[in-house]
Amino acid sequence: MTENIVWHSQTVSKAQKQAHKGHKPVLLWYTGLSGSGKSTIANAVEARLFELGCHTYLLDGDNVRLGLNKGLTFSDDDRVENIRRISEVAKLFVDAGVIVSTAFISPFKQDREQARKLMEEGEFIEVFVDTPLEVCESRDPKGLYKKARAGEIPNFTGIDSIFDIPTRPELHLKTAEQSVKQCAEQVIKYLQQQQIIT
Repeated sequence: MTENIVWHSQTVSKAQKQAHKGHKPVLLWYTGLSGSGKSTIANAVEARLFELGCHTYLLDGDNVRLGLNKGLTFSDDDRVENIRRISEVAKLFVDAGVIVSTAFISPFKQDREQARKLMEEGEFIEVFVDTPLEVCESRDPKGLYKKARAGEIPNFTGIDSIFDIPTRPELHLKTAEQSVKQCAEQVIKYLQQQQIIT
């Protein structure tokens, strides 16, 4: 099937798009348990980047499952497909010169590594939103842990499905010890230190 498909090169290069936008394109890959604060922090970072004049887009786990990945379950196979699709979409945003954020549990190390391999060197920034399970359960903003503990939600990460803890993330945020603002500033500072933004 793919033998009749040929990559079509674009007239405007990635480098030109980067120069036009005034910052480097990267993928901020937020990973962590449900309730860890991924979406909250990603939104706070995007707001700060917007203030700084950066071009951004945020792909949130629940939002994507309501559209692009509608119909996928939370089985291991569907989780892999969910992340594969997100990785490919994120790559398109990076190619467009955008700072894109993804806020997904993305529990499997192999899937996160596959996403990294799609990007050029320095474009993939793994952000481990490290929050103890007991803290996530105490927050339980969507009531999911309660349902999982009651057996109403199978394959729930942290309860009866594994989460591969990142071993060498570019950024390690500890939300039980830091405020949302402090976490967001840690991300912004990293982007500045890496000269991704000025």
